[in-house]
Amino acid sequence: MIRVKQLLRRRLNRSWSVDILLFLLLAGVAVFMSAPLVYTVNRAFMPLDEIFAFPPRFIVRNPTVQNFKDLLGIFSDSWVPFSRYVFNTFFIAIVGTVGHVIIASAAAYPLAKVKFPLRGLLFNIVVLSLMFTPYITQVPNYMTISWLGMINSYWAILIPVFGMTLGLYLMKQFMEQIPDALIEAAKIDGASEYRIFWTIVMPIVKPAWLTLIIFSLQNLWTNGSVTSHKYIYSEQLRTVDAVFGQIASGGIARTGPVAAVTLLMMLVPITVFIVTQSNIIQTMSSSGLKD
Repeated sequence: MIRVKQLLRRRLNRSWSVDILLFLLLAGVAVFMSAPLVYTVNRAFMPLDEIFAFPPRFIVRNPTVQNFKDLLGIFSDSWVPFSRYVFNTFFIAIVGTVGHVIIASAAAYPLAKVKFPLRGLLFNIVVLSLMFTPYITQVPNYMTISWLGMINSYWAILIPVFGMTLGLYLMKQFMEQIPDALIEAAKIDGASEYRIFWTIVMPIVKPAWLTLIIFSLQNLWTNGSVTSHKYIYSEQLRTVDAVFGQIASGGIARTGPVAAVTLLMMLVPITVFIVTQSNIIQTMSSSGLKD
């Protein structure tokens, strides 16, 4: 209580000039960080003469939706319906994210709260695996998927996502902060391990799996073209990102549709991040445990 009073007194003694200076500093940082997003939105509605103008224009002067019309024209010429690409993208993103969160959480719970032989060794292996980039593991992953007979299927993308160790590490670190007394009290009341996991542990670590949802969804949404080119050869199984990548490779003639594609690809990750971020902040402020 004394500490709070000291902080309030120190806050009241700060001058208005310092407050204004801090506000201007934060406003400048916000403008700098939002500049790429603002430029992407304006570029998507620029006509071709403004896109190729020199010096480049940051704000559109004559907005138009011709870039989006050209994009629809490109998709109308394809023998695979655009709705099929959208279905593939959302199916892989949703199933991959949900599966990764559930598997990572279920594997992290015994590592964090159950004592068994070689537990420390297993966790050290998990930490060691974080040192390897996807470029190093892509050959073993391809060989494994090929041996399992999952090439050219949804599973070729979903299985590696389910086995990502970043989610396991994140969930394990959060679950370790849960008091053992809380779990022991639930066991005394007759709760099973599954009930403790779903009704006690998972609600408490909600900030962790909400953050994991952001990482997993962003990875699946933005890296779909890279992953699908490795494992998927059928055009009917490709994602929207893979198709947009093909459009971007069309050269200068498709500069307008590429600008529209860039905006469309940003909408879903940004929307999910904004919605989930508010939930994370609310959960962190109200999910603390009291002694």
